[in-house]
Amino acid sequence: MALIQLGGKLRSIRERRGQTLRAVAVAAGVSESLVSQIEHDRVSPAIDTLFALCRALETDMGLLFADLSVSRRIQVVHPAERRTTSSPGVTYEQLASTEGMPQGHEIEAWQIRLEPGCATGSDELGHPGLELGIITGGKARLTVGSETVPLKTGDAVSFASGSPHRLLNCGTGPLTAYWITTPPGSQPRRNIAVPASDREKTAPRSKGGKHG
Repeated sequence: MALIQLGGKLRSIRERRGQTLRAVAVAAGVSESLVSQIEHDRVSPAIDTLFALCRALETDMGLLFADLSVSRRIQVVHPAERRTTSSPGVTYEQLASTEGMPQGHEIEAWQIRLEPGCATGSDELGHPGLELGIITGGKARLTVGSETVPLKTGDAVSFASGSPHRLLNCGTGPLTAYWITTPPGSQPRRNIAVPASDREKTAPRSKGGKHG
């Protein structure tokens, strides 16, 4: 199966790059006829020929075999199996995590619920990574560094999480959101669940946040 798919992948890459069979053959140091036979899966290329073709196409050879990676798998998390983290006013349900997948592609997805006046995140520290969220219910205020934006149901937001950041439920009902972070588990995370009226007189906060 891998060989059947290999020729088509090489041909697709060549066509996307706008290269002719002859140009690739010359760059790889092989005959145009051989390139054509490989693309149509009539012959199996030797490893050195495959390396030469990938160099000619400026393509990582690993991409040709990505579908065969032993670490490639489907992960299903059923509702009863979701890992839940909670503190007063804040609930997280982990929807999915690709931790352990090929490096550079890991993400974590969470469903967040904040009660009115509660927040999660940190006013003090950020962490390496990126975050993307969508508000599925309620009103929120997101602060990243010195910038604050209002959010309502249906709004989506993304940001680099290196700056301190905090998500606050500023509405009168529960706030729900889906939140995606990469890389997963990028720092020890704790929730901040402090009523807004008490926030200024609270002792120093924890230095992390599940969504951040």
